[in-house]
Amino acid sequence: MAKKKITIEGLRKFNLIMFFVFAAELVAMALIANFDVKFPITTNYLTFDIATKTLTSASKTIYNIPLVWPLLAFLAMSMTAHLIISSIWYRGYKSDLKKGMNRARWIEYSFSASTMIVAIGLLSGIYDLASLVMLFALIMVMNLLGMIMEIHNQTTEKTKWISYYVGWIASIVPWIAIAIYFWASASNATGGAKIPAFVYWIYVTIFIFFNCFAINMFLQYKKWGPWKNYLYGERVYIILSLVAKSALAWQVFAGTLRP
Repeated sequence: MAKKKITIEGLRKFNLIMFFVFAAELVAMALIANFDVKFPITTNYLTFDIATKTLTSASKTIYNIPLVWPLLAFLAMSMTAHLIISSIWYRGYKSDLKKGMNRARWIEYSFSASTMIVAIGLLSGIYDLASLVMLFALIMVMNLLGMIMEIHNQTTEKTKWISYYVGWIASIVPWIAIAIYFWASASNATGGAKIPAFVYWIYVTIFIFFNCFAINMFLQYKKWGPWKNYLYGERVYIILSLVAKSALAWQVFAGTLRP
């Protein structure tokens, strides 16, 4: 049986389906998740110790954020993006795909994937506001470099990979930072005071999915097999987005947010 040809109109319908899938997940998560599970957002600062006449570090909790909020946020971002792409931005989406790029995808990822890394950071013990902002910013930069890669290569005869390589550098730093927190927790744990096993599974699975996005881009530009058709890679991006975000949301739910 011949495989069904991937078309831009078919991708429009696929985006609309993804809107309903993410909307269903968002509503389900909002209805059944435990909002009482909260993590502190802290600021670290220097203070002067009058007794010792030295500068010492101090920490202050400025807010306790329900863990479900970042999960609902990235589900809502994805849901909204798929609706916009399949409706008011469809002309722009169609035009971009014909050129071999998708600006809307990278803009959405720059917010949703960055929010995902913040959620993983909270689970691993990163509560400092400045550190969370840097995690968010690095993943945002990674995704915007993906957009630059696609735009830049509209004007080149041969694929230029500089944005791709810099994107790898930006993306790996947050994962190294989270791994350091895991290592610190494991080395200093006493009794049962350590990061739960499900968080390690989240780290591994989402790390793999993040890399799959980069591999998909690589295959698109190398035009290997079915990736010769840019639309095939676009469909893979949509599937990866759904699976990665659903995996994170429901693994966190199973681990900590069950009522």
